[in-house]
Amino acid sequence: MIATPSSPIGLHRVLEPLVDGVPSVLPQLAARLDTRRELWPDEVRVAVETLNLDAASYRQLATKHTHRGTLDATALRAEVLDIVATRGKMQNPVTGSGGMLIGAVEEVGPASTLGLAVGDHVATLVSLSLTPLVITDGLARWDGCEERVPAEGYAVLFGRSIAARLPEDMDPELALMVMDVCGAPALVRKVISSYAGSGPAPTVLVLGAAGKSGSLSLAAALEAGAGRRIAVVPNEAEAATLSGTGLADIVVVADARSPLGLSEAVAAAGGPADVTVVCVDVPGCEQPAILSTAPGGSVVFFSMATSFAAAALGAEGVAADVTMLIGNGYTPGHAAYALDLVRRVDAVRHLFESRLGRRPARTPRRGDIAP
Repeated sequence: MIATPSSPIGLHRVLEPLVDGVPSVLPQLAARLDTRRELWPDEVRVAVETLNLDAASYRQLATKHTHRGTLDATALRAEVLDIVATRGKMQNPVTGSGGMLIGAVEEVGPASTLGLAVGDHVATLVSLSLTPLVITDGLARWDGCEERVPAEGYAVLFGRSIAARLPEDMDPELALMVMDVCGAPALVRKVISSYAGSGPAPTVLVLGAAGKSGSLSLAAALEAGAGRRIAVVPNEAEAATLSGTGLADIVVVADARSPLGLSEAVAAAGGPADVTVVCVDVPGCEQPAILSTAPGGSVVFFSMATSFAAAALGAEGVAADVTMLIGNGYTPGHAAYALDLVRRVDAVRHLFESRLGRRPARTPRRGDIAP
C-alpha cells in the first residue's frame, strides 16, 4: 500500500501535465496517468473482464480502420492498445471519450468508501477516459466488430469514483449495456418531472430513439408524465424495430443532421418539442435539435459526438430561447433506475437483448444511429 497522500478525485495519478511538479488538470484531461498496481489507501483495483467503448468513440475508430467496406480489426486493436499504453487510460484522442468496464474487485484499500469487497462483480460508472487502465492480453479475443471488448488487465478506481455491483438477475453483458447509458433516463425523468403542475404535459422528442439511451429515455419520459412522445430514427429498419413497442406515440424516419428536414418532420408529427433528447452518436445534430424545440423548451445532449460550441453558437445564431443541458452521466440513483426500467418495461428489455445478440459484420454507416 502506498503511504504518500492521495486525492479522492485522482490527482495523485496524473503524470502529465504538471506545473512546478504539481498536476494541473484532473484525470479526465490528463495526457497520461499513473497505472501502477499498488494502491493508495482509498483506491480499489478491478480485474478487467470487458470494456465497453462509448458509441461515438467506437464509431470514429471503426470508421478510421475500415477500407473499401472491410474493417481492419488488427489495426483497430493496435490503436486501442496504443491509446491505453500511451495515456494510461482509454481516451479516444479524437472524441475525448472512453466508455466503461466490468470486472471483479481484486483489492480494496483500507480507506476506500466505495462499499466494495474483494470478489464483487462490478461495473464502473465513471468514464474510461479518467480511469487508470492496463491491458495485458493484447485484446486477442476482440474481433473489432462491436464496442464490447473482451479484455484482461486491471483498472483503478479513486476515492470518489463510482461503481455498482452487477445484478444477479441479469446477464452481465446486458447489465453493462444498461449501465453504460444509465445517466440518460434518470436525467430525462428529472427534466420532465419539472413540468409537473405547470401546464399541459410536455411533448418529448428523442433523436436516436431506437438505440440504448434513446429507448430508455422514451420509457423514462412515459413514466415521468410526458405528453406526446416523438421518436426519430434514421431508416425504416430502425422504425420497424421501434414501432409497436408502445414507447413512442409516433416514429419518424428523418436525418437528425438536417436542420430543416428534421424540424419539418417533427412539426408534421406534432412538434415542436418541449423537451428534446439527443442520443445520436454522429456529429452535426446540434442545430437540428434546437430548431425542433419550442421556445422556452429544453434540449438534453446525451451524446459524446456533440459539439457544445456548435450548440451554444447555433442557438444564438437562430435566436433560440432554449435551455441546453449536458447529460453528464451521473444523477443520484441512475444505475438502479435504468436497471429497473429494463426489468419492468418489456419493450426496452427486448431492444437491449436484440442488440446483445447482434454481431455486426461491418462498421455502421455514418447515418446509422446505434448509441
